[in-house]
Amino acid sequence: MRWVMAFLRFWYDFVVGDDWLIAVGIVAAIALTALIADQGFDAWWVMPLAVIALLAGSLWRALRKASDEARQ
Repeated sequence: MRWVMAFLRFWYDFVVGDDWLIAVGIVAAIALTALIADQGFDAWWVMPLAVIALLAGSLWRALRKASDEARQ
């Protein structure tokens, strides 16, 4: 049973990593891509926009946190 827990911990750490918001955002982007494609529209543009938005949000949060720590 211990190897099962180690396996699950590995995958959690691999997928979620340091920022669970990025993992949730990617899952949401994949779901949105599937929904748009299911309606018969081109959905290739969803993932690049999602990656750019998630990267910008992550960078903004990191810079804000660093700025707050520098003020203290």
